Amino acid sequence: QVQLVESGGGLVQAGGSLRLSCAASGRTFSRYTMGWFRQAPGKEREFVAAISWSGGTTYYVDSAKGRFTISRDNAKNTVYLQMNSLKPEDTAVYYCAADGNPRATMKNVSSFYDYWGQGTQVTVSS
Repeated sequence: QVQLVESGGGLVQAGGSLRLSCAASGRTFSRYTMGWFRQAPGKEREFVAAISWSGGTTYYVDSAKGRFTISRDNAKNTVYLQMNSLKPEDTAVYYCAADGNPRATMKNVSSFYDYWGQGTQVTVSS
C-alpha cells in the first residue's frame, strides 16, 4: 500500500511558477513509475507528466513541454512538478499517482495507476 500526499498548490498570476511536491509512504517508492494528472472543473482528468522509476526518463503532455519539469528524489520518497510560465488554462486540481507494478513503463492513462493522492488546487489568474 502506498499513500501519496500532494502539496505546493496555490494562487499565482499568469507567467508565474509553482512547485508541487508529492510525498509517498512506503519503502518501495523507488520501484514505482510516478505520474501527475490534473482535473479542471467540468473536465475529465488529464495526464500531465510521468517519470520512470529510476528517474531517467520523463514524458509530458504537449501542453506541458518546455514549461513543466517532473523529477523525483527516491531518497526522500518524493516526486516534484516544477511549473513555469503558468497560464490560466493550467488551473485545475493536480494529482500525483503511482503505478503499483514495479518498474513499469510510463503511461499517460489514469486507469493504469493504482495509488492516488488527494490533490492540490492550482489556480492561475489572468
